[in-house]
Amino acid sequence: MIRDPESFNILLDTIARFVRERLIPAEQQVVDNDDIPADILNEMRGMGLFGLTIPERYGGLGLTMEEEVRVTMTLTRAAPAFRSIVGTNNGIGSMGIVIDGSDAQKQRYLPRLASGELIGSFALTEPGAGSDAASLTTTARRDGDHYVLNGTKRYITNAPEAGVFTVMARTDLKSKDAAGVSAFIVERDAPGLSVGKPDRKMGQRGAHTADVVFDNARVPAENLIGGKEGMGFKTAMKVLDKARLNIAAVCVGAAQRLLDEALSYALERKQFGQPIAEFQLVQAMLADSQAELYAARSMTLEAARQRDGGDAITLEASCCKLFSSEMVSRVADRAVQIHGGAGYMQEYAVERLYRDVRLFRLFEGTSQIQQLVIARQMMRARR
Repeated sequence: MIRDPESFNILLDTIARFVRERLIPAEQQVVDNDDIPADILNEMRGMGLFGLTIPERYGGLGLTMEEEVRVTMTLTRAAPAFRSIVGTNNGIGSMGIVIDGSDAQKQRYLPRLASGELIGSFALTEPGAGSDAASLTTTARRDGDHYVLNGTKRYITNAPEAGVFTVMARTDLKSKDAAGVSAFIVERDAPGLSVGKPDRKMGQRGAHTADVVFDNARVPAENLIGGKEGMGFKTAMKVLDKARLNIAAVCVGAAQRLLDEALSYALERKQFGQPIAEFQLVQAMLADSQAELYAARSMTLEAARQRDGGDAITLEASCCKLFSSEMVSRVADRAVQIHGGAGYMQEYAVERLYRDVRLFRLFEGTSQIQQLVIARQMMRARR
């Protein structure tokens, strides 16, 4: 679609209208029911939101990275749960197959992921292996034409809804590092696979995570991504570079919503006979938020263009994820402060968004992990 800016702008306008007219008005319903309404899910399928980044030959829209982050910035002005349900199909739930999958794997799974018939999920994190992903202990033992998987994955996004999982498991049981990890496509009805109860979280109602347990789960050997053992961690890292850039865009969209809410309230709320937006200390909070938001948007778009140009962006993606996730937390805090006591009340969106955005500094690599990635990339480049 980069070759057709007019069509892409129509898509952006359509999503922006959908956010205003359908998603934002449904936010409270999502909070109350901890679920996204079925009619909205069907509309999202019809709009192609489950297949934004999946190649066109498999039924997706085939967006470039720049287009993807621009769509994400628009979509995430609504509650993060709406982006979360489509996010795994466009990111970590499908990209392992897109990047390293065999032709047969792509033909089997990508069209159904693009249509939203299947919800994809990415199972990497474990009870004892989060940031240290190379230390995972879930095992995959070859048994004839199958692999037998054993282990538990934790905090797996969209696990309760997922029909297919990209699972990282250790095939070289003697290995203690990333070299022994392989990636598998595991269908939900695989014998021995079970999904735990949805986690009870601080925020992001309607966006579900849960444990995924493998108890002698049998997976066809043909579902080994790429058909070769020991490539799983490399696949995961390729997926995470892209995912981190997308999360930066999520943070930009959420920050814009927060700032819009804060500015509207500041212009309407009066104290001492005038709108509080006239007070310089309130203006300072608005201005600082706008400046940081502009910086995050600019760096995310620039990194996306670099990736589209074929550049490696491990350092840039981590810079964007670190800065943007920290930025949105500061904007959320200022938005609550501008609302004063009202900002602590659930009737105002900023209270919920304040809790929702706290997750962004944790998943897809904590802020501290991003700092390590950035520093190590710097040192590697200098050496």
